[in-house]
Amino acid sequence: MKEWTRDERYRKLEDATAEELASLKETVENSRYRQKYHIQPSTGLLNDPNGLIYFNGEYHISHQWFPLGAVHGLKYWDHYKSKDLVHYRHDGVLLKPDTTYDSHGVYSGSAFEFEGALYYMYTGNHRNAEWERESTQIIAKVNDSGQVEKILPPVILQPPAGYTQHFRDPKVFMKDGKLYAIIGAQRANETGCAVLYEAARPEGPWSFKGEIQTALTDFGYMWECPDYFQLNGKDVLVFSPQGIESKGNQFQNIYQSGYIIGELDFETLEMTHGDFVELDNGFDFYAPQTLQDEAQRRVMIGWMGLPDTEYPTDAEGWAHCLTLPRTLVIEDGKLKQKPHMNLRRLRDNRETALGYANKFLKQLHPYEGEQYELVIDILDNEASAIEFHLRASKDEATVIRYESDTQLVKLERFDSGRLPTPVEGTSRQTHLDTPLRQLRVFVDTSSIEIFCNEGERVLTSRIFSKPTSNKIKVATDSGQVYLKMTKYDIEGANQDD
Repeated sequence: MKEWTRDERYRKLEDATAEELASLKETVENSRYRQKYHIQPSTGLLNDPNGLIYFNGEYHISHQWFPLGAVHGLKYWDHYKSKDLVHYRHDGVLLKPDTTYDSHGVYSGSAFEFEGALYYMYTGNHRNAEWERESTQIIAKVNDSGQVEKILPPVILQPPAGYTQHFRDPKVFMKDGKLYAIIGAQRANETGCAVLYEAARPEGPWSFKGEIQTALTDFGYMWECPDYFQLNGKDVLVFSPQGIESKGNQFQNIYQSGYIIGELDFETLEMTHGDFVELDNGFDFYAPQTLQDEAQRRVMIGWMGLPDTEYPTDAEGWAHCLTLPRTLVIEDGKLKQKPHMNLRRLRDNRETALGYANKFLKQLHPYEGEQYELVIDILDNEASAIEFHLRASKDEATVIRYESDTQLVKLERFDSGRLPTPVEGTSRQTHLDTPLRQLRVFVDTSSIEIFCNEGERVLTSRIFSKPTSNKIKVATDSGQVYLKMTKYDIEGANQDD
């Protein structure tokens, strides 16, 4: 892999030549791992989803972007619009690092509506002469002609006393007629938390209300991408803590994303809550953000990737994508993630019933392909374990294994093809609360998203298989199982550049 210098990482997109960009784009487009129905970067590196909102009949989806290579460098916001969260139009750069306050990166933030206008709040990253980080929170407004205008100086010029410059990722929401911004922070003792600001208007002044008080007083060294919302009468706090030690099947990835559910008192900022629960039990999920869709459903989109990890596409000049949109509901006191109902629009007119299967699991309709949605209904299960081998060939397979006695679901990508590095182990697993009744699996060229029991658990991972690894196989350890398997082809890309 190429070693990037600091100057190369902080080179502006505007300084690249047309020939350089065309060559990079050609290299990226020739990658065999390019996705068909996920948002992915045209070149370079994608990370956190930003500025998610449904506004004036359109969805706005942005993401962190370093355009010139598959490394974390000078960040922009790249922007997409959609009518349905399924088919997207690439709209180009939304925010660029063009002021003193964001000279070293337009970092993560959110979108919000106020008095009929669209606003953004984001973290501006600046490095001083000693290369020390200086974080500010900046408001930008979309004017009547559709242009984004930054309102300077920043509304929050520096972190309050007691917090370091790791102070970022504002998520703005409105409650009781006031604007609030929840921000990820690091205390001076290098522990993570989230803080709250309030204002009457976007341009401020923004007043520091204080730190949200939780039972997680020593839980990692930084909380990134916090998100607050109410769902089914409960307060939900989503965040991505860094520095959590692994524990059994929990917290296996380098960084985590999860949630707590409870009640937040906006006067005392005390939150009573249950346990922190991981949002995704796969390999590649981080920094999610939510929005409300046109029907006021709460929808989540995450970054399908992780920091500090090298992926097989890095050498091809691009890295990462966004997850599919997931509708959030609370059932039995737990947050569930269901594929957004509009995703059915991805299905073409062909539906293949792979049929019923017994102990020997003879497939009635063999299937080949790299992009599809697979729905597996378990009608009757007497088997001790069931395995589904997807993107399979004689030497490759991505395996979903379910063990009936423990209700354990395991994702194994040891034989999936090329692997990211470094990654601890080749399997991720989780225990279901109820016996497995259904799997709904979305397979794209280089990713898999597995929804168990209508979103009771989700496992998301990048996979880098050969094009010839395109079969579906099923096996059991012992006993009979009866399945109904339905496959829906997904052929067309949903991005229009």
